Amino acid sequence: MNRKKIKQDTLRFIGHFCLVWGLNVLCKTLKIIYSNREVLDELIKQKKNYIVAFWHGTMLLPWYLHKNQNLVALISKSKDGDLLAKLLKKWNYTIVRGSSTEGGNIALGIMIDYAKNFRSVAITPDGPKGPARKLKAGAVIAAKKSGVPLVLLGIGIQKKKVLKSWDKFEIPMMFSRVHAVYSNPVFIEADLNYDETSKMISRCEMKLNELQDNADGF
Repeated sequence: MNRKKIKQDTLRFIGHFCLVWGLNVLCKTLKIIYSNREVLDELIKQKKNYIVAFWHGTMLLPWYLHKNQNLVALISKSKDGDLLAKLLKKWNYTIVRGSSTEGGNIALGIMIDYAKNFRSVAITPDGPKGPARKLKAGAVIAAKKSGVPLVLLGIGIQKKKVLKSWDKFEIPMMFSRVHAVYSNPVFIEADLNYDETSKMISRCEMKLNELQDNADGF
């Protein structure tokens, strides 16, 4: 291994370490206000698996709030996905790589197997490329085929930096208040036909946007 490669690997390691450390410090300063969190606590208490879904632009806080809970995370195969996967491994997520554009069917099958048998699953249903706040089919299909409930999560941040990205990615400022609003569990019947499933996807999209608007209403 040449010196240039060693230097690159060292800088990459330092950068990743600083990112994880910095995000942990930032998130620990936040004041989290929960609404309807008890529905998720009850599922966990009963040792029932679930699928939790939140918009891509708000994902930093949901990933943090559900760390160390033995969840499976669906992450894209992009370079940005590589960085996120490394972060989430530090937060004790099991990583499944894939998206609607690459490896999606395989990743969806793996998620369904996990939800049926082993772990709960976390997903950003408008990722990895949007359109923002438009719910793709994966979360609903996974809930339908696994038989576990879908829980939707809106995240509102009082003081934040909004990036000029497709998802308007939100970074909280230190000591900000955060409002996390959970839906009641949504059960997707296994025998729904294509049209009925499409309607359910639209309903879940509408509900998640309502939760997000509610959470944003500081």
